[in-house]
Amino acid sequence: MTSATHYKGFDQFGSVTFHLGAEPLVKALNGSAFDLTYMKAHEAVDAFPYEMEGLDAYDAIILSDIGSNSFLLPPEVWLHSRTVPNRLKLIKAWVERGGGLLMVGGYFSFQGIDGRARWRKTPVEDTLPVTCLPYDDRVEIPEGATPEIVAPRHPIMQGLDGDWPLLLGVNEVEVRKRAEVEVVARLPEEHGGHPLLVLGAFGQGRTVAWTSDIGPHWLSPAFCDWEGYARLWKNILGWLTKSAG
Repeated sequence: MTSATHYKGFDQFGSVTFHLGAEPLVKALNGSAFDLTYMKAHEAVDAFPYEMEGLDAYDAIILSDIGSNSFLLPPEVWLHSRTVPNRLKLIKAWVERGGGLLMVGGYFSFQGIDGRARWRKTPVEDTLPVTCLPYDDRVEIPEGATPEIVAPRHPIMQGLDGDWPLLLGVNEVEVRKRAEVEVVARLPEEHGGHPLLVLGAFGQGRTVAWTSDIGPHWLSPAFCDWEGYARLWKNILGWLTKSAG
């Protein structure tokens, strides 16, 4: 939601606009083998499950551009000072039991703009194949960067041959030094060589870090319109849920 103030000489007025950022993914998965439950960030604050039974209804969870406070400060805590289950610990336990977790980059992913996403040193970060920086981790690339594929033979790369369209930014992260962690794609060295797609495992579950966005603005229009866009996310979800690869 964006609140804007418009100035017209002596006068001013306000307006509020509601935006949806995951529409390219929703379109890509429409009619596929993956049944997507799309929970907007403001809905997830209270609607995201508080019990393991609720999470067990899903094979994978995608955290995209939503900060840790949205899970830590639901209305019961923020407004009424009542206790509730810690949903970050719940997600960690769910992954350890076999769930698949994907964190997608953005201004409120990993550590985020001004460090406000605050996923560093949380139970969720424990599960990821990367760690978050302790400060604003954005890498803005206004000139665009073409991803480099490090592991072209990995099953997750099936059907994704050739050059990828431009990215306009990523969250900077550090790859964990674990035997099961694999970097599949990254930025070119001229743009820092930062990891883009990293795969890992935690307990019985699988985890993925995609450090760019799921749509604009860090994904260019060409990337969202690319025929490989849908294939990329289907491959990631297939690997994550152990239905492929």
